[in-house]
Amino acid sequence: MKKIVVIIFIFLLIFSTAIIKNSTKKIEDKIFAVKESLRVFENELDDTKLEFEYLSSTEKLLEYQSKYFEKDLIQRDINSIKTLIKKPNGLFINDLNTFELNEKK
Repeated sequence: MKKIVVIIFIFLLIFSTAIIKNSTKKIEDKIFAVKESLRVFENELDDTKLEFEYLSSTEKLLEYQSKYFEKDLIQRDINSIKTLIKKPNGLFINDLNTFELNEKK
């Protein structure tokens, strides 16, 4: 009788080990998939940051202005810029509020 109990106990241990290993493998696969998709997004973010910093530097913008736009671009005073606000009762034109722009970032 003791032999049967020991054999059943060993089979239960083997069976539970197999189930735990299987579930652990599934979790590891999910973690790997998430890390891989995250790595793709991190690379895309790095490329986008590099592109933004490269294209938006003042030297590059001035170079592009002289290269492509010649005299088409003019410098404006920020206080002369107006904003157009659409409300249910009509359109309104206001002065540009730089404080609001900084808050939205």
